Amino acid sequence: MQQFSNLEISEIKSRIDQIQQLLVSRTAAPAERDPGAIPTPPDMVERIAFNIEVRRMRRSHFPGAQMGGASWGMMLDLMLARANGRRLSASDLSTGAEVPLSSGLRMIAALEQQGYVQRTLDEKDRRRSIVRLTEEGVSRMTAFFDAVANAWLDRQRRAA
Repeated sequence: MQQFSNLEISEIKSRIDQIQQLLVSRTAAPAERDPGAIPTPPDMVERIAFNIEVRRMRRSHFPGAQMGGASWGMMLDLMLARANGRRLSASDLSTGAEVPLSSGLRMIAALEQQGYVQRTLDEKDRRRSIVRLTEEGVSRMTAFFDAVANAWLDRQRRAA
């Protein structure tokens, strides 16, 4: 039996989700739709579909990582801090993600194990650890946001 890497599995799942969404949108007859459903404006449906697409892109850019909720919030905070020349501690990230410090530390450890962040001791207060994105983390975040921007532009061109 062939073994697949986490990246390959993530890409396959993402593609299956896309195909399933396409099939549902093409084959759902009016009789199959919920009769009690409230009509949704087309622009809202488009935004929802785009958010689902973005979630799939995030899975493919960060294969094998739990990049939802608080962990994703930490990655966003770290990217913004980097762009603004700021440093964030583990407690800053936990507070920003609205999780207890113990949970935040576990999430940071998981991100560190994936190679997306690194911790160093704060030179001024050695009880604190400073968390920064690694080059790999910056590269993946940049590639993700580039992919989102390109997907948005593609949607805009198709709609025009």
